[in-house]
Amino acid sequence: MNSHKCRFCNSSINNVFVDLGISPLSNSFLKENDLSEPEKKFPLKVLVCQKCFLVQIPEFETPDNIFSEYAYFSSYSKNWLNHIQNYVEMISKKINLNQNSLVVELASNDGYLLQFFKDKKIPVLGIEPAANVAKVAQQKGIETMVNFFSEKLSDGLVKKSIKADLIVGNNVLAHVPNINDFIRGMKKILKSDGMINMEFPHVLELIKNNQFDTIYHEHFSYLSLNTVKMIFEFHNMTIFDVEEISTHGGSLRIYVKHKENENIPIKNSVELLLKKEDEFGLLDISTYENFSQKTNHIKRKLIDFFNEAKQKGDKIVCYGAAAKGNTLLNFCKIGKEHIEYVVDNNPYKQGLYLPGTHLEIKDPIEIKNSKPKYIVILPWNIKDEIMNDISFIHEWGGKFVIPIPEVEII
Repeated sequence: MNSHKCRFCNSSINNVFVDLGISPLSNSFLKENDLSEPEKKFPLKVLVCQKCFLVQIPEFETPDNIFSEYAYFSSYSKNWLNHIQNYVEMISKKINLNQNSLVVELASNDGYLLQFFKDKKIPVLGIEPAANVAKVAQQKGIETMVNFFSEKLSDGLVKKSIKADLIVGNNVLAHVPNINDFIRGMKKILKSDGMINMEFPHVLELIKNNQFDTIYHEHFSYLSLNTVKMIFEFHNMTIFDVEEISTHGGSLRIYVKHKENENIPIKNSVELLLKKEDEFGLLDISTYENFSQKTNHIKRKLIDFFNEAKQKGDKIVCYGAAAKGNTLLNFCKIGKEHIEYVVDNNPYKQGLYLPGTHLEIKDPIEIKNSKPKYIVILPWNIKDEIMNDISFIHEWGGKFVIPIPEVEII
Protein backbone atom coordinates (compact mmCIF):
# COMPACT_ATOMS: atom_id res chain seq x y z
CA MET A 1 0.00 0.00 0.00
CA ASN A 2 1.29 3.47 -0.88
CA SER A 3 2.28 5.55 2.09
CA HIS A 4 0.74 9.01 2.13
CA LYS A 5 2.17 12.02 3.92
CA CYS A 6 0.17 13.79 6.64
CA ARG A 7 -1.01 17.18 5.37
CA PHE A 8 -0.02 18.85 8.63
CA CYS A 9 3.06 17.15 10.09
CA ASN A 10 4.30 15.33 6.97
CA SER A 11 4.65 11.96 8.75
CA SER A 12 3.99 8.85 6.68
CA ILE A 13 0.44 7.65 7.26
CA ASN A 14 -1.22 4.35 6.46
CA ASN A 15 -3.65 3.80 9.37
CA VAL A 16 -7.16 3.49 7.91
CA PHE A 17 -10.00 5.36 9.62
CA VAL A 18 -12.71 4.16 7.21
CA ASP A 19 -12.90 2.99 3.59
CA LEU A 20 -16.15 4.00 1.89
CA GLY A 21 -15.22 2.53 -1.49
CA ILE A 22 -15.16 4.37 -4.81
CA SER A 23 -17.45 7.36 -5.09
CA PRO A 24 -18.12 10.36 -7.37
CA LEU A 25 -17.66 13.88 -5.98
CA SER A 26 -20.66 14.40 -3.72
CA ASN A 27 -21.56 17.85 -5.04
CA SER A 28 -21.03 17.13 -8.74
CA PHE A 29 -24.69 16.94 -9.74
CA LEU A 30 -25.47 15.81 -13.27
CA LYS A 31 -27.61 17.26 -16.05
CA GLU A 32 -29.79 14.90 -18.08
CA ASN A 33 -27.37 14.73 -21.00
CA ASP A 34 -24.50 13.77 -18.63
CA LEU A 35 -26.24 10.55 -17.60
CA SER A 36 -24.91 8.52 -20.53
CA GLU A 37 -21.32 9.77 -20.03
CA PRO A 38 -18.84 7.85 -17.84
CA GLU A 39 -18.70 9.40 -14.40
CA LYS A 40 -15.46 10.29 -12.64
CA LYS A 41 -15.11 8.39 -9.36
CA PHE A 42 -12.41 8.50 -6.71
CA PRO A 43 -11.45 6.38 -3.70
CA LEU A 44 -13.15 7.59 -0.53
CA LYS A 45 -10.59 6.17 1.84
CA VAL A 46 -9.87 8.11 5.00
CA LEU A 47 -6.57 7.81 6.85
CA VAL A 48 -5.46 8.96 10.29
CA CYS A 49 -2.00 10.19 11.29
CA GLN A 50 -0.75 8.35 14.35
CA LYS A 51 1.50 11.25 15.29
CA CYS A 52 -0.92 14.25 15.24
CA PHE A 53 -4.25 12.34 14.88
CA LEU A 54 -5.32 14.40 11.87
CA VAL A 55 -8.02 12.37 10.09
CA GLN A 56 -7.69 13.07 6.37
CA ILE A 57 -8.46 12.08 2.79
CA PRO A 58 -5.52 12.05 0.40
CA GLU A 59 -6.05 14.62 -2.37
CA PHE A 60 -7.43 12.78 -5.40
CA GLU A 61 -9.14 15.75 -7.00
CA THR A 62 -7.96 19.35 -7.02
CA PRO A 63 -9.93 22.03 -5.16
CA ASP A 64 -10.21 23.94 -8.48
CA ASN A 65 -12.29 21.11 -9.93
CA ILE A 66 -14.39 20.78 -6.79
CA PHE A 67 -15.13 24.36 -5.84
CA SER A 68 -14.94 26.60 -8.92
CA GLU A 69 -18.68 26.13 -9.54
CA TYR A 70 -20.49 24.93 -6.45
CA ALA A 71 -24.08 23.84 -5.85
CA TYR A 72 -24.15 24.67 -2.15
CA PHE A 73 -25.80 27.98 -1.28
CA SER A 74 -25.75 28.69 2.46
CA SER A 75 -28.88 30.82 2.37
CA TYR A 76 -31.33 27.95 1.73
CA SER A 77 -31.44 26.66 5.32
CA LYS A 78 -33.52 28.68 7.79
CA ASN A 79 -31.82 27.11 10.81
CA TRP A 80 -28.39 27.96 9.47
CA LEU A 81 -29.34 31.60 8.86
CA ASN A 82 -30.71 31.90 12.42
CA HIS A 83 -27.48 30.44 13.74
CA ILE A 84 -25.47 32.99 11.76
CA GLN A 85 -27.61 35.97 12.75
CA ASN A 86 -27.18 35.09 16.43
CA TYR A 87 -23.44 34.75 15.92
CA VAL A 88 -23.15 38.19 14.26
CA GLU A 89 -25.08 39.85 17.12
CA MET A 90 -22.93 38.11 19.73
CA ILE A 91 -19.51 38.73 18.17
CA SER A 92 -20.17 42.39 17.18
CA LYS A 93 -20.85 43.21 20.83
CA LYS A 94 -18.12 40.97 22.21
CA ILE A 95 -15.28 42.65 20.32
CA ASN A 96 -16.88 46.07 19.72
CA LEU A 97 -16.95 45.98 15.92
CA ASN A 98 -17.84 49.32 14.28
CA GLN A 99 -17.53 51.25 11.03
CA ASN A 100 -13.73 51.39 11.46
CA SER A 101 -13.37 47.61 11.75
CA LEU A 102 -12.93 45.04 8.99
CA VAL A 103 -14.46 41.57 8.94
CA VAL A 104 -12.96 39.16 6.40
CA GLU A 105 -14.74 35.89 5.68
CA LEU A 106 -12.99 33.00 3.97
CA ALA A 107 -15.29 30.88 1.79
CA SER A 108 -17.95 33.58 2.13
CA ASN A 109 -20.39 31.71 -0.13
CA ASP A 110 -23.44 33.79 -1.16
CA GLY A 111 -22.92 36.51 1.46
CA TYR A 112 -25.18 34.69 3.95
CA LEU A 113 -23.03 35.92 6.90
CA LEU A 114 -21.44 39.16 5.75
CA GLN A 115 -24.87 40.66 4.90
CA PHE A 116 -25.63 40.86 8.65
CA PHE A 117 -22.39 42.73 9.39
CA LYS A 118 -23.08 45.00 6.43
CA ASP A 119 -26.54 45.82 7.88
CA LYS A 120 -24.69 47.05 10.97
CA LYS A 121 -22.47 49.30 8.78
CA ILE A 122 -19.40 47.18 9.62
CA PRO A 123 -17.02 46.98 6.61
CA VAL A 124 -16.64 43.48 5.13
CA LEU A 125 -14.63 41.53 2.56
CA GLY A 126 -15.57 38.07 1.32
CA ILE A 127 -13.16 35.64 -0.33
CA GLU A 128 -14.97 32.87 -2.23
CA PRO A 129 -13.59 30.51 -4.91
CA ALA A 130 -16.92 29.59 -6.56
CA ALA A 131 -17.74 32.31 -9.10
CA ASN A 132 -21.43 31.36 -9.39
CA VAL A 133 -21.93 31.66 -5.62
CA ALA A 134 -19.78 34.80 -5.18
CA LYS A 135 -21.88 36.54 -7.84
CA VAL A 136 -24.97 36.29 -5.60
CA ALA A 137 -23.02 38.04 -2.79
CA GLN A 138 -21.77 40.73 -5.17
CA GLN A 139 -25.36 41.40 -6.28
CA LYS A 140 -26.20 42.06 -2.62
CA GLY A 141 -23.46 44.72 -2.57
CA ILE A 142 -21.01 42.60 -0.58
CA GLU A 143 -17.43 43.08 -1.72
CA THR A 144 -16.23 39.59 -2.69
CA MET A 145 -12.96 38.43 -4.25
CA VAL A 146 -13.36 35.33 -6.41
CA ASN A 147 -10.35 33.30 -5.39
CA PHE A 148 -8.98 30.59 -3.13
CA PHE A 149 -7.56 31.99 0.07
CA SER A 150 -3.84 31.30 0.42
CA GLU A 151 -0.66 32.78 1.84
CA LYS A 152 0.08 34.31 -1.57
CA LEU A 153 -3.34 36.00 -1.67
CA SER A 154 -2.86 37.36 1.85
CA ASP A 155 0.52 38.84 0.84
CA GLY A 156 -1.33 40.82 -1.86
CA LEU A 157 -3.89 42.09 0.68
CA VAL A 158 -1.19 43.13 3.17
CA LYS A 159 0.53 45.12 0.39
CA LYS A 160 -2.73 47.06 0.04
CA SER A 161 -2.78 47.55 3.84
CA ILE A 162 -5.85 45.32 4.20
CA LYS A 163 -5.84 43.74 7.66
CA ALA A 164 -8.73 42.18 9.56
CA ASP A 165 -10.07 42.75 13.08
CA LEU A 166 -12.03 39.53 12.67
CA ILE A 167 -11.48 36.61 10.30
CA VAL A 168 -14.38 34.19 10.02
CA GLY A 169 -14.28 30.75 8.43
CA ASN A 170 -17.33 28.51 8.71
CA ASN A 171 -16.86 24.95 7.51
CA VAL A 172 -13.79 25.87 5.50
CA LEU A 173 -10.85 24.57 7.60
CA ALA A 174 -11.90 21.00 6.76
CA HIS A 175 -12.06 21.88 3.04
CA VAL A 176 -8.48 23.06 2.46
CA PRO A 177 -5.87 20.56 1.27
CA ASN A 178 -2.93 22.78 2.27
CA ILE A 179 -3.86 23.57 5.85
CA ASN A 180 -0.44 25.05 6.74
CA ASP A 181 -0.50 27.54 3.86
CA PHE A 182 -4.07 28.53 4.78
CA ILE A 183 -3.17 29.27 8.41
CA ARG A 184 -0.01 31.19 7.46
CA GLY A 185 -2.25 33.33 5.23
CA MET A 186 -4.68 34.05 8.07
CA LYS A 187 -1.85 34.96 10.42
CA LYS A 188 -0.55 37.55 7.95
CA ILE A 189 -3.82 39.43 7.45
CA LEU A 190 -4.88 39.40 11.11
CA LYS A 191 -4.27 42.66 13.03
CA SER A 192 -2.02 42.27 16.07
CA ASP A 193 -5.04 42.48 18.39
CA GLY A 194 -7.41 40.71 15.97
CA MET A 195 -9.28 37.45 16.35
CA ILE A 196 -10.13 34.43 14.21
CA ASN A 197 -13.34 32.41 14.51
CA MET A 198 -13.52 29.06 12.78
CA GLU A 199 -16.36 26.54 12.87
CA PHE A 200 -15.87 22.95 11.76
CA PRO A 201 -17.52 19.57 12.41
CA HIS A 202 -16.03 17.84 15.47
CA VAL A 203 -14.48 14.45 14.71
CA LEU A 204 -15.53 13.30 18.21
CA GLU A 205 -19.21 13.67 17.19
CA LEU A 206 -18.53 11.98 13.86
CA ILE A 207 -17.17 8.90 15.65
CA LYS A 208 -19.67 8.93 18.51
CA ASN A 209 -22.75 9.27 16.27
CA ASN A 210 -21.69 7.17 13.25
CA GLN A 211 -21.65 10.23 10.98
CA PHE A 212 -19.66 8.54 8.22
CA ASP A 213 -21.94 10.21 5.64
CA THR A 214 -20.28 13.56 6.45
CA ILE A 215 -17.16 12.19 4.77
CA TYR A 216 -16.67 13.29 1.18
CA HIS A 217 -13.87 14.37 -1.13
CA GLU A 218 -14.55 18.07 -0.48
CA HIS A 219 -13.73 17.50 3.19
CA PHE A 220 -10.00 16.95 3.17
CA SER A 221 -9.70 16.87 6.99
CA TYR A 222 -11.77 15.79 10.04
CA LEU A 223 -10.73 17.77 13.07
CA SER A 224 -10.41 17.52 16.83
CA LEU A 225 -9.50 20.38 19.17
CA ASN A 226 -6.27 18.58 20.11
CA THR A 227 -5.11 18.46 16.50
CA VAL A 228 -6.26 21.98 15.58
CA LYS A 229 -4.57 23.41 18.69
CA MET A 230 -1.33 21.70 17.62
CA ILE A 231 -1.62 23.14 14.09
CA PHE A 232 -2.28 26.73 15.23
CA GLU A 233 0.50 26.55 17.84
CA PHE A 234 2.92 25.42 15.15
CA HIS A 235 2.12 28.75 13.43
CA ASN A 236 2.52 30.81 16.65
CA MET A 237 -1.18 31.27 17.21
CA THR A 238 -3.22 30.38 20.29
CA ILE A 239 -6.74 29.02 20.70
CA PHE A 240 -8.08 30.95 23.70
CA ASP A 241 -11.71 29.82 23.77
CA VAL A 242 -13.86 27.06 22.27
CA GLU A 243 -17.60 26.37 22.13
CA GLU A 244 -19.42 23.18 21.24
CA ILE A 245 -22.29 24.04 18.88
CA SER A 246 -25.05 21.92 17.37
CA THR A 247 -24.62 22.73 13.65
CA HIS A 248 -23.71 19.99 11.16
CA GLY A 249 -24.28 17.22 13.68
CA GLY A 250 -21.96 18.77 16.29
CA SER A 251 -19.27 21.33 15.56
CA LEU A 252 -16.63 23.36 17.36
CA ARG A 253 -16.25 27.12 17.18
CA ILE A 254 -12.72 28.14 18.06
CA TYR A 255 -11.41 31.61 18.99
CA VAL A 256 -7.81 32.25 17.95
CA LYS A 257 -5.35 35.10 18.61
CA HIS A 258 -1.71 35.85 17.87
CA LYS A 259 0.49 34.12 20.44
CA GLU A 260 2.11 37.49 21.26
CA ASN A 261 -1.25 39.08 22.14
CA GLU A 262 -1.29 38.86 25.94
CA ASN A 263 -4.39 41.03 26.39
CA ILE A 264 -6.72 38.09 25.89
CA PRO A 265 -6.67 35.39 28.61
CA ILE A 266 -7.05 31.70 27.74
CA LYS A 267 -10.37 30.37 28.97
CA ASN A 268 -10.96 27.20 30.92
CA SER A 269 -13.16 25.91 28.06
CA VAL A 270 -10.05 24.90 26.10
CA GLU A 271 -8.62 22.67 28.81
CA LEU A 272 -12.03 21.10 29.52
CA LEU A 273 -12.61 20.12 25.92
CA LEU A 274 -9.08 18.76 25.47
CA LYS A 275 -9.74 16.58 28.51
CA LYS A 276 -13.12 15.45 27.13
CA GLU A 277 -11.43 14.40 23.86
CA ASP A 278 -8.73 12.53 25.74
CA GLU A 279 -11.30 10.67 27.85
CA PHE A 280 -13.27 9.75 24.71
CA GLY A 281 -10.10 8.23 23.25
CA LEU A 282 -9.09 10.74 20.59
CA LEU A 283 -5.43 10.40 21.58
CA ASP A 284 -5.57 6.63 21.05
CA ILE A 285 -5.19 5.29 17.49
CA SER A 286 -7.49 2.30 18.18
CA THR A 287 -10.50 4.65 18.63
CA TYR A 288 -10.06 5.67 15.01
CA GLU A 289 -9.33 2.22 13.68
CA ASN A 290 -12.51 0.76 15.25
CA PHE A 291 -14.79 3.20 13.43
CA SER A 292 -15.22 0.98 10.35
CA GLN A 293 -17.21 -1.59 12.31
CA LYS A 294 -19.83 1.02 13.19
CA THR A 295 -20.24 2.12 9.58
CA ASN A 296 -20.69 -1.44 8.35
CA HIS A 297 -23.38 -2.00 10.99
CA ILE A 298 -25.43 0.99 9.70
CA LYS A 299 -24.90 -0.09 6.10
CA ARG A 300 -26.41 -3.52 6.82
CA LYS A 301 -29.37 -1.99 8.68
CA LEU A 302 -30.13 0.43 5.85
CA ILE A 303 -29.89 -2.20 3.12
CA ASP A 304 -32.28 -4.41 5.13
CA PHE A 305 -34.77 -1.55 5.44
CA PHE A 306 -34.72 -0.77 1.70
CA ASN A 307 -35.01 -4.44 0.72
CA GLU A 308 -37.96 -5.06 3.05
CA ALA A 309 -39.81 -1.96 1.81
CA LYS A 310 -39.18 -3.04 -1.79
CA GLN A 311 -40.58 -6.54 -1.15
CA LYS A 312 -43.76 -4.98 0.26
CA GLY A 313 -43.99 -2.64 -2.73
CA ASP A 314 -43.71 0.50 -0.58
CA LYS A 315 -42.74 3.72 -2.32
CA ILE A 316 -39.62 5.48 -0.99
CA VAL A 317 -38.35 8.98 -1.78
CA CYS A 318 -35.45 10.89 -0.27
CA TYR A 319 -35.56 14.45 1.05
CA GLY A 320 -32.52 16.68 0.56
CA ALA A 321 -29.95 16.42 -2.22
CA ALA A 322 -27.23 16.89 0.38
CA ALA A 323 -23.63 15.85 -0.09
CA LYS A 324 -23.92 13.57 2.95
CA GLY A 325 -26.81 11.75 1.28
CA ASN A 326 -24.67 11.03 -1.75
CA THR A 327 -21.97 9.47 0.40
CA LEU A 328 -24.59 7.35 2.17
CA LEU A 329 -26.37 6.12 -0.97
CA ASN A 330 -23.18 5.40 -2.91
CA PHE A 331 -21.55 3.57 0.01
CA CYS A 332 -24.67 1.42 0.55
CA LYS A 333 -25.13 1.02 -3.23
CA ILE A 334 -28.77 2.03 -2.96
CA GLY A 335 -30.28 3.75 -5.99
CA LYS A 336 -33.12 3.75 -8.52
CA GLU A 337 -34.19 0.18 -7.84
CA HIS A 338 -35.21 1.25 -4.31
CA ILE A 339 -35.86 5.01 -4.53
CA GLU A 340 -38.34 6.87 -6.78
CA TYR A 341 -36.70 10.31 -6.72
CA VAL A 342 -35.17 12.94 -4.41
CA VAL A 343 -36.61 16.35 -3.51
CA ASP A 344 -34.77 19.53 -2.55
CA ASN A 345 -35.82 23.08 -1.69
CA ASN A 346 -32.93 24.60 -3.61
CA PRO A 347 -34.20 25.46 -7.12
CA TYR A 348 -30.59 25.39 -8.31
CA LYS A 349 -30.57 21.60 -7.80
CA GLN A 350 -34.06 20.77 -9.09
CA GLY A 351 -34.00 18.99 -12.46
CA LEU A 352 -30.46 17.77 -11.86
CA TYR A 353 -29.46 14.20 -10.94
CA LEU A 354 -27.50 12.84 -7.99
CA PRO A 355 -23.92 11.72 -8.68
CA GLY A 356 -23.50 7.95 -8.70
CA THR A 357 -27.14 6.95 -8.20
CA HIS A 358 -28.53 9.22 -10.98
CA LEU A 359 -31.72 9.85 -9.00
CA GLU A 360 -33.69 12.84 -10.27
CA ILE A 361 -34.04 15.88 -7.97
CA LYS A 362 -37.54 17.36 -7.89
CA ASP A 363 -39.47 20.10 -6.10
CA PRO A 364 -40.79 19.00 -2.67
CA ILE A 365 -44.33 19.64 -3.98
CA GLU A 366 -43.95 16.32 -5.83
CA ILE A 367 -44.37 14.45 -2.53
CA LYS A 368 -48.02 15.58 -2.35
CA ASN A 369 -48.68 14.15 -5.80
CA SER A 370 -47.05 10.75 -5.41
CA LYS A 371 -47.77 10.11 -1.69
CA PRO A 372 -44.81 7.84 -0.84
CA LYS A 373 -44.90 5.57 2.21
CA TYR A 374 -41.38 6.52 3.36
CA ILE A 375 -39.37 9.74 3.20
CA VAL A 376 -35.69 9.17 3.97
CA ILE A 377 -34.24 12.40 5.38
CA LEU A 378 -30.68 12.57 4.06
CA PRO A 379 -29.64 15.86 5.78
CA TRP A 380 -30.51 14.42 9.22
CA ASN A 381 -28.85 17.45 10.87
CA ILE A 382 -31.93 19.54 9.91
CA LYS A 383 -34.49 16.75 10.31
CA ASP A 384 -36.76 18.78 12.63
CA GLU A 385 -36.98 21.62 10.10
CA ILE A 386 -37.81 19.12 7.31
CA MET A 387 -40.34 17.06 9.31
CA ASN A 388 -42.09 20.29 10.20
CA ASP A 389 -42.13 21.49 6.56
CA ILE A 390 -43.69 18.31 5.19
CA SER A 391 -45.71 17.08 8.17
CA PHE A 392 -48.61 16.64 5.70
CA ILE A 393 -47.27 13.16 4.82
CA HIS A 394 -49.10 11.84 7.90
CA GLU A 395 -52.40 12.44 6.03
CA TRP A 396 -51.77 9.25 4.04
CA GLY A 397 -49.78 7.43 6.74
CA GLY A 398 -46.38 8.45 5.39
CA LYS A 399 -43.35 7.89 7.66
CA PHE A 400 -39.95 9.52 8.05
CA VAL A 401 -36.73 7.50 8.04
CA ILE A 402 -33.66 8.94 9.76
CA PRO A 403 -30.51 7.01 8.74
CA ILE A 404 -27.95 8.35 11.25
CA PRO A 405 -26.85 7.68 14.05
CA GLU A 406 -29.11 4.59 13.91
CA VAL A 407 -31.79 3.73 11.35
CA GLU A 408 -34.99 5.08 12.87
CA ILE A 409 -38.56 5.14 11.48
CA ILE A 410 -40.83 7.94 12.71
